[in-house]
Amino acid sequence: MQRKLSGPAGLLSSWTSNIRGDTLSGIVVALALIPEAIGFSVIAGVDPKVGLYASVVIACTIAFAGGRPAMISAATAATAVVMVDLVRAHGVQYLFAATILMGIIQILAGLLRLGRLMRFVSQSVMTGFVNALAILIFLAQMPELTGVTPATYGLIALGLAIIYGFPRITRAVPSPLVAIAVLTTVTAVFHLDVRTVAHLGALPSALPSFALPDVPLTLDTLRILLPYAATLAAVGLLESLLTAQIVDDLTDTGSDKNRECMGQGVANMASAVFGGMGGCAMIGQSVINVSSGARGRLSTLVAGAFLLLLLVALQDLLAVVPVAALTAVMIMVSVNTFSWRSLLRLRTNPLPSSAVMLATVLVVVATKDLAIGVLVGVLLSGVFFAGKVSRLNRITSDLSPDGRTRTYRVVGQVFFASAGTFSEAIDLLEPVERLVIDVHAAHFWDISAVAALDRVVMKARSRGRDVEVVGLNAASTTLVERFGRHDKDAAAALPSPH
Repeated sequence: MQRKLSGPAGLLSSWTSNIRGDTLSGIVVALALIPEAIGFSVIAGVDPKVGLYASVVIACTIAFAGGRPAMISAATAATAVVMVDLVRAHGVQYLFAATILMGIIQILAGLLRLGRLMRFVSQSVMTGFVNALAILIFLAQMPELTGVTPATYGLIALGLAIIYGFPRITRAVPSPLVAIAVLTTVTAVFHLDVRTVAHLGALPSALPSFALPDVPLTLDTLRILLPYAATLAAVGLLESLLTAQIVDDLTDTGSDKNRECMGQGVANMASAVFGGMGGCAMIGQSVINVSSGARGRLSTLVAGAFLLLLLVALQDLLAVVPVAALTAVMIMVSVNTFSWRSLLRLRTNPLPSSAVMLATVLVVVATKDLAIGVLVGVLLSGVFFAGKVSRLNRITSDLSPDGRTRTYRVVGQVFFASAGTFSEAIDLLEPVERLVIDVHAAHFWDISAVAALDRVVMKARSRGRDVEVVGLNAASTTLVERFGRHDKDAAAALPSPH
């Protein structure tokens, strides 16, 4: 990973080190944001301008406040699906209030440094997340690929040819931007009967204005908002942190995950007071941005600012952009996002890793919910890991020459998944006078392990056997002294000295 500059030098570099590439990439992303923002507004049950304003404000704010340069944040499907019931039951003002509360929760998450939880997401889950998202991006284009005119198919084919062919000529200009310009020109010159951006919904014609949500400031309002806000915050952070990790890998640079948590919170609060819905990072648009040459914060700011310029000043030009051009760009994103190499590795990777990846993909595609899919993947990873570690536990024993003492030697990790094996390995029916449990080469991790040790010692003593536990390391000793009962019960059973 490349060394990251810190302090003022690093901040300046994140804005000025790639001005041309960031500017051109941001323009491409601004165009790709439009159908997404309008579509997500429809999903959430709000006016298209709510999603478009959100994309403008979140992108511009996160450019300054975020922890991952070149990552794009805006209105997203992951957050839109959570908003539907709230908007339907209470109206859009409650959505704005919930978005502010969502932002506060995300800022608190950053202050509590919850960004480090990303270390518990395995590579298999990451791959499954990416592949599932690629599939969802492609499936989202199906309405533009079915029941359309032949001209639409022709434009999409031409757009893909330009996107993949133009880089062979030059990489000075991002090929998606060239494709959008060429397809718009062809559509206008030949008056093709195809859907344009104007068909997606009414575009706003004025700048967003500041206004606080019009909701009563009562405990009843908080009870309504809190469940939605907490869910929005969790979903938004999960998708943002996963996307940040992917952009880290694509650019071979690092990012500040805790700052990203707080930045997402600030951006969502800003979105709400300017009439926008909540959002988070967008992997599709982030991949477009990075693939088009972006590396710095300027690209994200340009994306938001140019989108606002398109909506307010260049609305007539924007209206004639064919949807087919944007569809071609999103198909490119889908193809480039999918990890094709992971299919070849299914047979060579360990079976648990492949199972986790496939389960993540299937759950995300089936539920259309990235958070649920990632949660299932993380849980499966934990189960498989616990099973693997539990098999590293080994217990051997030997009998003293006089046949009166049996010594058990425990090697490995004793925790909830291996505690049962530990208990079963010690024969309490053997007619010996004394048991020695040697744990010099073992470590007790949790109260399940301590409880298993308690059971063995106390059952052996109840059968009249003397039991000695030797070799507990410092950490295991602390755990046993705090939660164990066998030593306490033994001490309580001793006669009083008086």
